[in-house]
Amino acid sequence: MAGVAGYGPGRQPQGRGGDRAVGPVRPPAPSRPRNSPARANPAPRITALGGGQGLSASLSALRRLTSDVTAVVTVADDGGSSGRLRSELGVLPPGDLRKALAALCGDDDWGRTWSEVIQQRFTGNGELGGHAVGNLLIVALWEKLGDPVAALEWVGRLLNVQGRVLPMSAVPLDIEATVRGHDPARPAEVGAVRGQASVAATPGTVQSVRLVPEEPPAVPEAVAAVREADWVVLGPGSWFTSVLPHLLVPELAKALVETRARRLLTLNLAPQPGETEGFTPQRHLEVIADHAPDLAVDAILVDERAVTGGAFGQADLAGLEKAATRMGAALVLGSVARTDGTPRHDPELLAAAYDRIFRTHGRIGPWR
Repeated sequence: MAGVAGYGPGRQPQGRGGDRAVGPVRPPAPSRPRNSPARANPAPRITALGGGQGLSASLSALRRLTSDVTAVVTVADDGGSSGRLRSELGVLPPGDLRKALAALCGDDDWGRTWSEVIQQRFTGNGELGGHAVGNLLIVALWEKLGDPVAALEWVGRLLNVQGRVLPMSAVPLDIEATVRGHDPARPAEVGAVRGQASVAATPGTVQSVRLVPEEPPAVPEAVAAVREADWVVLGPGSWFTSVLPHLLVPELAKALVETRARRLLTLNLAPQPGETEGFTPQRHLEVIADHAPDLAVDAILVDERAVTGGAFGQADLAGLEKAATRMGAALVLGSVARTDGTPRHDPELLAAAYDRIFRTHGRIGPWR
């Protein structure tokens, strides 16, 4: 499968006179207008929204189907290496962007090697300890170019990724949640918890989330990717801190409602300790509807084993189907989990499920 043109083994981007181009000029964007002649017999154009391991799982599946995939990534992480760089340098948190780039690397030696390199963390207790190589590379290019989108495109060319990675906003964001029982000593008390790491680890029940600053600006390329897609994929991932934030950026939310693309929501394989502890599958859908009441969805993908005696217990399938119908969606049951007993999606199985949905629910013909 052909990747985005750029670096590959033995290739370097050339500036004038054969010199390396490392100035603030953006490399050619991989997207094309919808009415381009090159779209006459296209692969599907997919835009995936999320963050963290959930988005990585989705991208690992999608790149098996198409090279025309764009990841729109949340930028609210405040923990670990990303939190340190954000605090010290005032930059976007690079960690989820790095994971998305790694997930889109090819399966050849070049792609596998670079995927491992950018995920590699420095050891020891010094200033570099705990930092991921890819985080430092991304931040270095941000400082050099002064343009987060251009910098990510250069990293993508270096890695020869199968697609494109964009931040959902060009400003760092904080997540603030309304939580019941954040303090176990006062289980009935409702209060605010701020910061992605704190929200993700709360022992209480998250009731809603909001972004700080409110109504942040979206990256224009991210909005365009949603509007120009054939399919938009939301989830899986940390429900309140990776999936929902995209619905709280006004321009992105508007694009999601107005796009002519089909919309697919992928449900998690298990409740997440802290964020969604004790949630039923129906409750996951209700949370989406509460935060984005105007959003309609075409299909909702659920792992069959997870809702028939798995991590969610014996789910109320009739109730789940009704919740899906209220969102305008067809409920699609499939087998998409790894067989090792961990609540992780299997990339091959997830790709097969996506393939079936794109063909049967989106009127997309064969492209391979």
